[in-house]
Amino acid sequence: LRAAPEGAIYEWRSNHEIMQIGRRLRDSGGAALIIDYGHMRSDAGDTFQAIAKHAFADPLRNSGNADLTAHVDFEALALGAADVGAIAHGPVEQGTFLKRLGIERRAAGLIAKSSTQITEEVTAAIKRLVGTGRGGMGSLFKVLGVSHPDLTSLPGLGEEPAAIALSPASNIAVEEEGSES
Repeated sequence: LRAAPEGAIYEWRSNHEIMQIGRRLRDSGGAALIIDYGHMRSDAGDTFQAIAKHAFADPLRNSGNADLTAHVDFEALALGAADVGAIAHGPVEQGTFLKRLGIERRAAGLIAKSSTQITEEVTAAIKRLVGTGRGGMGSLFKVLGVSHPDLTSLPGLGEEPAAIALSPASNIAVEEEGSES
């Protein structure tokens, strides 16, 4: 941020909530998952936006007819949790997280004896959840874990558990737009 050009926009976000969560996990144990769309690293720029009818809109026009939102700064969340003694795991992209947890293998099990309609629905859902092309949420959404210091890893957020790493490959492949098959 120190190298941001004059006139750049920087959104300051309070870390109060993540620090409260971090303290509670540090003191009482457990873990929390934070899943949303946003950026892996803090940066200058405007993330405040309005969405109306599935398109970007002017946030100051038609108030009440648009959803107002801002991207999550996952680096700030991770640093806030770490500042109070909790452990931050990630963030990782949602597609990576779900694949590490075995979503493709689970989907293959669901569709193994399903109708064509169910197979198409499950395949479309997987493509939406882990895909990175148009309409895919796999790289847009991020996952951050926050835990008690004794939990040195969380499934899907670091080293893959042996059971997942050694599982047979799924017969469901997510094709990205622009990729060659």
